Amino acid sequence: MKSLTTLLAIFVPCILVAGGAAYYLLAPPGPDHENTGDNSPGTNPPDGAGPQNLGELVNASNRFAFELLDALSNPDDNLFFSPYSIFTALGMTYEGARNRTADEMRSVLHFPADNQTRWSLFKALIEKLNSGDSGCNLSTANALWIQQDFDILAGFVNTVRSNYKATAENVDYVNAAEEARVRINTRVEDQTNGKIKDLIPGGILDGNTRLVLTNAIYFKGSWLREFNQNLTKEMDFHPAGSTTVKVRMMARKDDCSNFSFADTDGIQVLEMPYAGQKLSMLVLLPKSGSIGSLENQLTLAKLEEWRGKLKEQRVDVYFPKFELETKYFLKDNLSSMGMPRAFSGSADLSGIAGEPGDLYIKEVIHQGFVAVDEKGTEAAGATAVVVELRGPAEPAVPVFKADHPFIFLIQDRETGNILFMGKVSDPTK
Repeated sequence: MKSLTTLLAIFVPCILVAGGAAYYLLAPPGPDHENTGDNSPGTNPPDGAGPQNLGELVNASNRFAFELLDALSNPDDNLFFSPYSIFTALGMTYEGARNRTADEMRSVLHFPADNQTRWSLFKALIEKLNSGDSGCNLSTANALWIQQDFDILAGFVNTVRSNYKATAENVDYVNAAEEARVRINTRVEDQTNGKIKDLIPGGILDGNTRLVLTNAIYFKGSWLREFNQNLTKEMDFHPAGSTTVKVRMMARKDDCSNFSFADTDGIQVLEMPYAGQKLSMLVLLPKSGSIGSLENQLTLAKLEEWRGKLKEQRVDVYFPKFELETKYFLKDNLSSMGMPRAFSGSADLSGIAGEPGDLYIKEVIHQGFVAVDEKGTEAAGATAVVVELRGPAEPAVPVFKADHPFIFLIQDRETGNILFMGKVSDPTK
Protein backbone atom coordinates (compact mmCIF):
# COMPACT_ATOMS: atom_id res chain seq x y z
CA MET A 1 0.00 0.00 0.00
CA LYS A 2 1.25 3.48 -0.80
CA SER A 3 1.63 5.62 2.32
CA LEU A 4 -0.81 8.51 2.54
CA THR A 5 0.75 11.93 2.23
CA THR A 6 1.06 14.59 4.86
CA LEU A 7 -1.73 16.49 3.18
CA LEU A 8 -4.08 13.58 3.68
CA ALA A 9 -3.07 13.75 7.31
CA ILE A 10 -4.33 17.31 7.41
CA PHE A 11 -7.81 16.65 6.11
CA VAL A 12 -7.92 13.46 8.11
CA PRO A 13 -10.03 14.53 10.87
CA CYS A 14 -13.32 14.37 9.01
CA ILE A 15 -15.28 11.42 10.35
CA LEU A 16 -18.60 10.13 9.16
CA VAL A 17 -20.83 7.32 10.29
CA ALA A 18 -23.77 6.76 7.96
CA GLY A 19 -26.27 3.97 8.33
CA GLY A 20 -24.00 1.12 9.28
CA ALA A 21 -20.61 1.98 7.81
CA ALA A 22 -17.87 4.24 9.11
CA TYR A 23 -15.77 6.47 6.87
CA TYR A 24 -12.44 7.98 7.90
CA LEU A 25 -9.92 10.31 6.41
CA LEU A 26 -6.99 9.59 8.66
CA ALA A 27 -3.31 10.25 8.91
CA PRO A 28 -0.60 8.03 10.28
CA PRO A 29 0.09 8.66 13.94
CA GLY A 30 3.33 10.24 15.02
CA PRO A 31 5.17 9.62 18.26
CA ASP A 32 3.64 10.78 21.52
CA HIS A 33 5.18 13.95 22.88
CA GLU A 34 6.40 13.85 26.42
CA ASN A 35 4.84 16.60 28.52
CA THR A 36 7.96 18.44 29.64
CA GLY A 37 6.92 22.03 29.02
CA ASP A 38 5.46 24.81 31.10
CA ASN A 39 2.01 24.36 32.63
CA SER A 40 0.54 27.06 30.41
CA PRO A 41 0.84 28.20 26.81
CA GLY A 42 3.12 31.11 26.10
CA THR A 43 2.25 34.36 24.37
CA ASN A 44 5.21 35.13 22.14
CA PRO A 45 5.12 33.86 18.54
CA PRO A 46 8.11 31.82 17.40
CA ASP A 47 10.70 32.75 14.83
CA GLY A 48 11.75 30.68 11.87
CA ALA A 49 10.05 28.30 9.47
CA GLY A 50 7.80 25.47 10.60
CA PRO A 51 8.94 21.83 10.62
CA GLN A 52 8.44 19.50 7.70
CA ASN A 53 7.21 16.57 9.84
CA LEU A 54 3.67 17.22 11.06
CA GLY A 55 3.23 13.77 12.59
CA GLU A 56 3.22 14.92 16.21
CA LEU A 57 0.34 17.38 15.78
CA VAL A 58 -1.56 15.13 13.37
CA ASN A 59 -1.31 12.31 15.89
CA ALA A 60 -2.74 14.58 18.58
CA SER A 61 -5.59 15.62 16.30
CA ASN A 62 -6.38 12.03 15.37
CA ARG A 63 -6.37 10.85 18.99
CA PHE A 64 -8.80 13.64 19.78
CA ALA A 65 -10.89 12.62 16.75
CA PHE A 66 -11.36 9.06 17.97
CA GLU A 67 -12.18 10.15 21.51
CA LEU A 68 -14.71 12.71 20.28
CA LEU A 69 -16.23 10.08 17.99
CA ASP A 70 -16.79 7.90 21.04
CA ALA A 71 -18.33 10.82 22.95
CA LEU A 72 -20.74 11.73 20.14
CA SER A 73 -21.61 8.32 18.72
CA ASN A 74 -25.12 6.92 18.91
CA PRO A 75 -25.82 3.57 17.20
CA ASP A 76 -29.04 4.81 15.59
CA ASP A 77 -27.85 8.23 14.36
CA ASN A 78 -25.75 9.43 11.45
CA LEU A 79 -22.65 11.32 12.49
CA PHE A 80 -20.42 13.78 10.68
CA PHE A 81 -17.96 16.31 12.03
CA SER A 82 -14.53 17.80 11.38
CA PRO A 83 -12.26 17.09 14.34
CA TYR A 84 -9.64 19.25 12.63
CA SER A 85 -11.96 22.26 12.84
CA ILE A 86 -12.81 21.68 16.52
CA PHE A 87 -9.18 20.87 17.36
CA THR A 88 -7.95 24.09 15.73
CA ALA A 89 -10.61 26.36 17.24
CA LEU A 90 -9.86 24.96 20.68
CA GLY A 91 -6.15 25.30 19.92
CA MET A 92 -6.55 29.04 19.47
CA THR A 93 -8.53 29.21 22.72
CA TYR A 94 -5.88 27.17 24.51
CA GLU A 95 -3.31 29.88 23.82
CA GLY A 96 -5.16 32.00 26.39
CA ALA A 97 -5.65 29.26 28.98
CA ARG A 98 -3.54 29.14 32.11
CA ASN A 99 -2.76 26.78 35.00
CA ARG A 100 -5.26 23.93 35.60
CA THR A 101 -7.53 25.12 32.78
CA ALA A 102 -4.59 24.78 30.36
CA ASP A 103 -3.63 21.40 31.85
CA GLU A 104 -7.13 19.99 31.25
CA MET A 105 -7.35 21.34 27.70
CA ARG A 106 -3.89 20.04 26.83
CA SER A 107 -4.78 16.60 28.18
CA VAL A 108 -7.98 16.37 26.12
CA LEU A 109 -6.39 17.76 22.96
CA HIS A 110 -3.05 15.93 23.38
CA PHE A 111 -1.14 19.09 22.49
CA PRO A 112 2.65 19.24 22.59
CA ALA A 113 3.37 21.08 25.84
CA ASP A 114 6.32 22.95 24.38
CA ASN A 115 5.12 26.28 23.02
CA GLN A 116 7.59 26.54 20.14
CA THR A 117 6.80 23.01 18.96
CA ARG A 118 3.04 23.56 19.10
CA TRP A 119 3.21 26.94 17.37
CA SER A 120 5.50 25.83 14.55
CA LEU A 121 3.44 22.68 13.93
CA PHE A 122 0.13 24.54 13.74
CA LYS A 123 1.64 27.17 11.48
CA ALA A 124 3.12 24.58 9.13
CA LEU A 125 -0.06 22.49 9.12
CA ILE A 126 -2.32 25.43 8.24
CA GLU A 127 0.05 26.62 5.51
CA LYS A 128 0.12 23.10 4.07
CA LEU A 129 -3.66 22.84 4.16
CA ASN A 130 -4.04 26.08 2.20
CA SER A 131 -1.17 25.39 -0.21
CA GLY A 132 -3.45 24.39 -3.10
CA ASP A 133 -1.39 21.34 -4.09
CA SER A 134 -3.85 18.61 -3.09
CA GLY A 135 -5.54 18.24 -6.47
CA CYS A 136 -8.81 19.16 -4.75
CA ASN A 137 -10.46 22.35 -3.53
CA LEU A 138 -9.30 22.43 0.08
CA SER A 139 -9.09 25.46 2.36
CA THR A 140 -9.41 26.53 5.97
CA ALA A 141 -9.70 29.87 7.78
CA ASN A 142 -9.46 31.06 11.38
CA ALA A 143 -10.74 34.26 12.97
CA LEU A 144 -11.01 36.16 16.24
CA TRP A 145 -14.14 38.25 16.73
CA ILE A 146 -13.40 40.64 19.60
CA GLN A 147 -15.69 42.98 21.55
CA GLN A 148 -14.68 46.42 20.25
CA ASP A 149 -13.83 48.02 23.60
CA PHE A 150 -12.47 44.87 25.27
CA ASP A 151 -8.89 45.09 26.50
CA ILE A 152 -7.65 41.81 25.04
CA LEU A 153 -3.95 41.00 25.52
CA ALA A 154 -1.86 41.87 22.48
CA GLY A 155 0.36 38.82 23.05
CA PHE A 156 -2.63 36.49 22.68
CA VAL A 157 -3.78 38.15 19.47
CA ASN A 158 -0.26 38.13 18.02
CA THR A 159 0.22 34.43 18.83
CA VAL A 160 -3.03 33.42 17.17
CA ARG A 161 -2.48 35.67 14.17
CA SER A 162 1.06 34.44 13.61
CA ASN A 163 0.67 30.71 14.21
CA TYR A 164 -2.97 30.03 13.34
CA LYS A 165 -3.11 32.54 10.47
CA ALA A 166 -6.21 34.07 12.06
CA THR A 167 -7.76 37.39 11.21
CA ALA A 168 -8.87 39.63 14.10
CA GLU A 169 -11.94 41.84 13.83
CA ASN A 170 -13.91 44.03 16.22
CA VAL A 171 -17.64 43.63 16.73
CA ASP A 172 -20.10 45.00 19.31
CA TYR A 173 -21.73 42.25 21.35
CA VAL A 174 -22.80 44.67 24.09
CA ASN A 175 -25.00 46.89 21.93
CA ALA A 176 -25.49 44.84 18.77
CA ALA A 177 -25.13 41.12 19.52
CA GLU A 178 -27.47 40.08 16.71
CA GLU A 179 -25.60 42.11 14.13
CA ALA A 180 -22.34 40.53 15.32
CA ARG A 181 -23.87 37.05 15.06
CA VAL A 182 -25.04 37.66 11.50
CA ARG A 183 -21.64 39.04 10.51
CA ILE A 184 -19.77 36.02 11.91
CA ASN A 185 -22.21 33.54 10.38
CA THR A 186 -22.03 35.26 6.99
CA ARG A 187 -18.23 35.05 6.96
CA VAL A 188 -18.32 31.33 7.85
CA GLU A 189 -20.93 30.72 5.16
CA ASP A 190 -18.70 32.43 2.59
CA GLN A 191 -15.65 30.42 3.71
CA THR A 192 -17.54 27.13 3.31
CA ASN A 193 -19.03 27.89 -0.11
CA GLY A 194 -22.49 28.36 1.39
CA LYS A 195 -22.59 24.93 3.05
CA ILE A 196 -22.44 26.01 6.71
CA LYS A 197 -25.28 28.41 7.40
CA ASP A 198 -26.22 29.98 10.77
CA LEU A 199 -23.38 28.36 12.68
CA ILE A 200 -24.16 30.39 15.80
CA PRO A 201 -27.90 30.25 16.63
CA GLY A 202 -29.83 33.25 17.92
CA GLY A 203 -29.57 33.83 21.66
CA ILE A 204 -26.05 32.43 22.08
CA LEU A 205 -24.28 35.80 21.89
CA ASP A 206 -25.23 38.50 24.38
CA GLY A 207 -23.91 41.53 26.21
CA ASN A 208 -21.45 39.41 28.20
CA THR A 209 -19.79 37.91 25.10
CA ARG A 210 -16.25 39.18 24.70
CA LEU A 211 -14.69 36.90 22.11
CA VAL A 212 -15.72 34.32 19.51
CA LEU A 213 -13.06 32.15 17.86
CA THR A 214 -14.01 30.48 14.58
CA ASN A 215 -12.55 27.90 12.25
CA ALA A 216 -14.00 26.95 8.86
CA ILE A 217 -12.84 24.16 6.54
CA TYR A 218 -14.08 23.39 3.03
CA PHE A 219 -13.33 20.47 0.73
CA LYS A 220 -14.51 19.50 -2.74
CA GLY A 221 -12.85 16.67 -4.60
CA SER A 222 -13.59 14.54 -7.65
CA TRP A 223 -13.07 10.80 -7.51
CA LEU A 224 -9.95 9.61 -9.32
CA ARG A 225 -12.31 7.02 -10.82
CA GLU A 226 -15.81 8.46 -11.07
CA PHE A 227 -18.94 6.33 -10.86
CA ASN A 228 -21.08 5.92 -13.98
CA GLN A 229 -24.37 7.71 -13.31
CA ASN A 230 -26.19 5.24 -15.57
CA LEU A 231 -25.34 2.42 -13.16
CA THR A 232 -26.79 4.16 -10.11
CA LYS A 233 -29.96 2.33 -9.07
CA GLU A 234 -32.35 2.17 -6.17
CA MET A 235 -31.32 -0.65 -3.86
CA ASP A 236 -32.02 -1.87 -0.33
CA PHE A 237 -30.05 -0.50 2.61
CA HIS A 238 -30.25 -2.15 6.03
CA PRO A 239 -29.92 0.18 9.01
CA ALA A 240 -29.60 -1.14 12.55
CA GLY A 241 -32.58 -3.29 13.43
CA SER A 242 -34.88 -5.15 11.08
CA THR A 243 -35.98 -2.25 8.86
CA THR A 244 -34.95 -1.84 5.23
CA VAL A 245 -34.84 1.43 3.32
CA LYS A 246 -34.32 2.29 -0.33
CA VAL A 247 -31.24 4.31 -1.35
CA ARG A 248 -29.63 5.46 -4.59
CA MET A 249 -26.68 3.06 -4.83
CA MET A 250 -23.72 3.92 -7.06
CA ALA A 251 -21.75 1.12 -8.70
CA ARG A 252 -18.27 0.49 -10.14
CA LYS A 253 -17.84 -2.97 -11.63
CA ASP A 254 -15.88 -2.44 -14.83
CA ASP A 255 -12.41 -3.64 -15.79
CA CYS A 256 -10.90 -0.39 -14.46
CA SER A 257 -12.51 -0.76 -11.04
CA ASN A 258 -9.21 -1.08 -9.20
CA PHE A 259 -8.99 0.05 -5.59
CA SER A 260 -6.87 -0.59 -2.52
CA PHE A 261 -8.87 -3.20 -0.62
CA ALA A 262 -8.58 -5.55 2.36
CA ASP A 263 -10.86 -8.20 3.85
CA THR A 264 -9.75 -8.79 7.44
CA ASP A 265 -10.91 -9.10 11.05
CA GLY A 266 -14.58 -9.27 10.12
CA ILE A 267 -14.48 -6.04 8.13
CA GLN A 268 -13.83 -4.88 4.60
CA VAL A 269 -11.63 -1.85 4.04
CA LEU A 270 -11.78 0.18 0.83
CA GLU A 271 -9.74 3.23 -0.14
CA MET A 272 -11.20 5.51 -2.83
CA PRO A 273 -8.72 8.21 -3.92
CA TYR A 274 -9.66 11.66 -5.13
CA ALA A 275 -8.16 13.36 -8.18
CA GLY A 276 -4.55 14.26 -7.48
CA GLN A 277 -4.24 11.12 -5.32
CA LYS A 278 -3.22 13.11 -2.23
CA LEU A 279 -6.60 12.74 -0.54
CA SER A 280 -8.83 9.70 -0.26
CA MET A 281 -11.86 8.29 1.50
CA LEU A 282 -11.24 5.20 3.59
CA VAL A 283 -14.35 3.09 4.16
CA LEU A 284 -14.62 0.57 7.00
CA LEU A 285 -17.54 -1.81 6.48
CA PRO A 286 -18.38 -4.50 9.05
CA LYS A 287 -19.28 -7.78 7.34
CA SER A 288 -21.57 -8.79 10.15
CA GLY A 289 -22.59 -7.44 13.51
CA SER A 290 -23.37 -3.86 14.41
CA ILE A 291 -21.50 -0.66 13.71
CA GLY A 292 -21.04 -0.48 17.47
CA SER A 293 -18.79 -3.54 17.46
CA LEU A 294 -16.59 -1.87 14.87
CA GLU A 295 -16.45 1.33 16.89
CA ASN A 296 -15.46 -0.62 19.99
CA GLN A 297 -12.34 -2.06 18.36
CA LEU A 298 -11.41 1.03 16.36
CA THR A 299 -8.16 2.65 17.50
CA LEU A 300 -5.36 4.44 15.70
CA ALA A 301 -3.17 1.37 16.05
CA LYS A 302 -5.89 -0.93 14.69
CA LEU A 303 -6.55 1.40 11.80
CA GLU A 304 -2.86 1.41 10.91
CA GLU A 305 -2.90 -2.39 10.99
CA TRP A 306 -5.87 -2.52 8.61
CA ARG A 307 -4.38 0.08 6.29
CA GLY A 308 -1.20 -1.96 6.14
CA LYS A 309 -3.19 -4.85 4.69
CA LEU A 310 -4.59 -2.85 1.77
CA LYS A 311 -3.68 -4.14 -1.68
CA GLU A 312 -4.72 -2.69 -5.02
CA GLN A 313 -6.98 -5.11 -6.85
CA ARG A 314 -10.10 -5.40 -8.94
CA VAL A 315 -13.16 -4.75 -6.75
CA ASP A 316 -16.87 -4.41 -7.53
CA VAL A 317 -17.97 -1.40 -5.50
CA TYR A 318 -21.50 -0.44 -4.48
CA PHE A 319 -21.68 2.78 -2.50
CA PRO A 320 -24.69 4.93 -1.54
CA LYS A 321 -25.19 8.53 -2.53
CA PHE A 322 -25.94 10.59 0.55
CA GLU A 323 -26.00 14.06 2.01
CA LEU A 324 -25.78 14.90 5.71
CA GLU A 325 -26.05 18.08 7.72
CA THR A 326 -25.18 17.99 11.42
CA LYS A 327 -24.87 20.36 14.37
CA TYR A 328 -23.36 19.80 17.81
CA PHE A 329 -23.15 21.81 21.01
CA LEU A 330 -20.02 20.36 22.58
CA LYS A 331 -19.84 21.89 26.06
CA ASP A 332 -21.05 18.75 27.83
CA ASN A 333 -19.06 16.38 25.60
CA LEU A 334 -15.79 18.23 26.09
CA SER A 335 -16.43 18.57 29.81
CA SER A 336 -16.96 14.82 30.15
CA MET A 337 -13.80 14.19 28.11
CA GLY A 338 -11.75 15.97 30.76
CA MET A 339 -11.84 19.77 30.40
CA PRO A 340 -14.80 20.95 32.53
CA ARG A 341 -12.88 23.81 34.16
CA ALA A 342 -12.84 25.90 30.95
CA PHE A 343 -16.65 26.03 31.03
CA SER A 344 -16.94 26.84 34.74
CA GLY A 345 -16.47 29.68 37.18
CA SER A 346 -13.00 28.27 37.85
CA ALA A 347 -11.87 28.86 34.26
CA ASP A 348 -8.53 30.61 33.88
CA LEU A 349 -8.39 32.32 30.50
CA SER A 350 -6.27 35.15 31.82
CA GLY A 351 -3.94 34.70 28.87
CA ILE A 352 -6.70 36.31 26.80
CA ALA A 353 -7.56 39.12 29.22
CA GLY A 354 -8.36 39.91 32.83
CA GLU A 355 -7.85 37.75 35.89
CA PRO A 356 -8.52 34.05 36.50
CA GLY A 357 -12.28 33.54 36.71
CA ASP A 358 -13.19 36.59 34.62
CA LEU A 359 -13.65 34.72 31.34
CA TYR A 360 -15.02 31.27 30.57
CA ILE A 361 -16.12 29.28 27.52
CA LYS A 362 -19.90 29.51 27.24
CA GLU A 363 -20.25 27.01 24.38
CA VAL A 364 -18.40 25.25 21.57
CA ILE A 365 -20.61 24.92 18.49
CA HIS A 366 -19.77 22.72 15.52
CA GLN A 367 -21.63 22.23 12.25
CA GLY A 368 -20.89 19.83 9.41
CA PHE A 369 -22.01 19.13 5.84
CA VAL A 370 -21.12 16.31 3.46
CA ALA A 371 -22.48 15.20 0.09
CA VAL A 372 -21.25 12.14 -1.82
CA ASP A 373 -22.25 11.41 -5.41
CA GLU A 374 -20.93 9.85 -8.61
CA LYS A 375 -18.47 12.68 -9.25
CA GLY A 376 -16.93 13.01 -5.81
CA THR A 377 -17.38 14.54 -2.37
CA GLU A 378 -18.13 18.00 -1.01
CA ALA A 379 -17.64 18.56 2.70
CA ALA A 380 -17.51 21.51 5.08
CA GLY A 381 -17.17 22.06 8.78
CA ALA A 382 -17.08 25.08 11.08
CA THR A 383 -16.55 25.62 14.79
CA ALA A 384 -17.25 28.58 17.05
CA VAL A 385 -15.86 28.93 20.58
CA VAL A 386 -17.88 31.53 22.49
CA VAL A 387 -15.97 33.22 25.35
CA GLU A 388 -17.98 35.22 27.88
CA LEU A 389 -17.28 37.63 30.72
CA ARG A 390 -18.64 36.17 33.92
CA GLY A 391 -21.23 38.47 35.48
CA PRO A 392 -22.63 38.36 39.03
CA ALA A 393 -24.42 35.09 39.78
CA GLU A 394 -28.16 35.32 39.39
CA PRO A 395 -30.25 33.95 42.28
CA ALA A 396 -32.05 30.71 41.63
CA VAL A 397 -35.65 31.25 40.50
CA PRO A 398 -38.05 29.62 42.98
CA VAL A 399 -40.82 27.39 41.69
CA PHE A 400 -44.37 27.46 43.08
CA LYS A 401 -46.47 24.64 41.66
CA ALA A 402 -49.91 24.23 43.25
CA ASP A 403 -50.50 20.69 42.07
CA HIS A 404 -51.69 19.34 45.42
CA PRO A 405 -54.20 20.48 48.11
CA PHE A 406 -53.70 23.97 49.49
CA ILE A 407 -55.29 26.60 51.72
CA PHE A 408 -55.93 30.13 50.51
CA LEU A 409 -57.17 33.33 52.00
CA ILE A 410 -58.19 36.79 50.87
CA GLN A 411 -56.94 39.57 53.07
CA ASP A 412 -56.88 43.30 53.48
CA ARG A 413 -53.25 44.03 52.71
CA GLU A 414 -53.13 47.21 54.78
CA THR A 415 -54.47 45.71 58.01
CA GLY A 416 -53.86 42.01 57.40
CA ASN A 417 -57.52 41.33 58.14
CA ILE A 418 -58.56 37.99 56.67
CA LEU A 419 -61.72 38.46 54.70
CA PHE A 420 -62.06 35.00 53.16
CA MET A 421 -60.33 31.67 53.75
CA GLY A 422 -60.59 28.34 52.01
CA LYS A 423 -58.97 25.00 51.19
CA VAL A 424 -58.77 23.32 47.82
CA SER A 425 -58.53 19.53 47.97
CA ASP A 426 -59.80 18.79 44.44
CA PRO A 427 -60.32 21.69 42.03
CA THR A 428 -62.52 19.52 39.76
CA LYS A 429 -65.30 19.07 42.34
